[in-house]
Amino acid sequence: MWPRAFLFCFLFCATICALREVEKRTNSPPTDDPFYVPPDGFEDAAPGTILRHRPVPCTIVDLAHILNLDASHQILYRTTDSFGNAIATVTTLLVPYNADDSKLLSYQVAEDAAWMNCAPSYALQLPSILGGLGGNIVPRAQLLLMEAALQQGWLVNTPDFEGPDAAFLANTLAGHAVLDGIRAVHASSDFTGIAPDPGTVMWGYSGGSLATGFAAELQPSYAPDLRIAGAALGGTVPNITGAVPLTNESPNTGLIPPGVLGLSHEYPEVRNALSDILVLEKREAFMQAEQQCLVANILQFYGGNIFFYFENPDFIFSFDSITNANSMGHHAPQIPLYIYKGTQDEVSAIGETNELVQYYCDGGSSVTYTKDLTATHLSMTILGAPGALIYLKDRLDGFDPGSGCSVDTVISSLLNPATSAILTEALIKELLSLLGKPVGPILIG
Repeated sequence: MWPRAFLFCFLFCATICALREVEKRTNSPPTDDPFYVPPDGFEDAAPGTILRHRPVPCTIVDLAHILNLDASHQILYRTTDSFGNAIATVTTLLVPYNADDSKLLSYQVAEDAAWMNCAPSYALQLPSILGGLGGNIVPRAQLLLMEAALQQGWLVNTPDFEGPDAAFLANTLAGHAVLDGIRAVHASSDFTGIAPDPGTVMWGYSGGSLATGFAAELQPSYAPDLRIAGAALGGTVPNITGAVPLTNESPNTGLIPPGVLGLSHEYPEVRNALSDILVLEKREAFMQAEQQCLVANILQFYGGNIFFYFENPDFIFSFDSITNANSMGHHAPQIPLYIYKGTQDEVSAIGETNELVQYYCDGGSSVTYTKDLTATHLSMTILGAPGALIYLKDRLDGFDPGSGCSVDTVISSLLNPATSAILTEALIKELLSLLGKPVGPILIG
């Protein structure tokens, strides 16, 4: 769930990306790519089973340049939807040079779209030309955070956690897909070189924090075999219904249509009701969100009142059992957590995250909670990243965060010297990467 600043930067960034599109190769989108179609009988495989794999067809690219990686892989694997049915989805594994193959980060991209062709497995490649106005800027922007982990030498896994039907906000499915993506990568050593039983952490911001949070909540019951050292959740949106009043008639109104459509892809009752409730002359405009990615949706619905699209304005609030099932706070995670949030967050109220943290703490979870008094939803993406990276590095290095909970409220994360140092280091490494330096730690001697 990414807000309005993309309105001011996407044209500039899109221009840079266009200048970098020097390799015009065929790259079929997921909807036209047979790789994404599971083989017959895959339903009988265990969750996390690798169904097929391949090198990523085209180069990986962020906002400004092609990443010089040692290797990149796509893995189709078996996972489970919200109802216990077998489905298949894809994860992308990025391998830096001089990799420490005993360390793995699963990074959940905030895709926030209800179209399969917005999935990171496609969006992070050059070229990936679909998505509407603004294209795939949002996943590529988040690749900058993944690069910070790659520069540490970690392998980075990023799953298409919305599944084959782009079921945005079907968060039980998302949690399953994250956990099974980790299982699949753990089982991939014969072609990726990953170490047996690698140290593993998870990270997600905004829409990615929902998938990460559900994975953390579901891990004890769904994937008790996985040992996960920690998880970082930023820009949390614990209550998906609670976000509607904040985002409606705002620069972020465009988050709502793909959320409704994503749930309709998983829940037939939502799909059936939606077909009956849309205002006839607005139906085509609303359904366009099913064929474009986040920035295009932000632009199309900017500042609008989403309730005008429905014959009954209460439609969005009429599926309490579904929205409650896909909101956070059903189980206290056993995985240590780092949660970071700006108190000025305009997508989800800080009070809802405060309540979620209290629920986790009351349930015995280990939580380190950082609140930034001046940060918005967008600014905390960057300002909170160094703290998340430090926390995850400590987990992978074997440091115990201890039991219980701690809350740290800061005026601005920029005042933390560690934050400034990491941001400066990341900028230097990004500039070197622009010049073609291999992505990964520099080894001396």
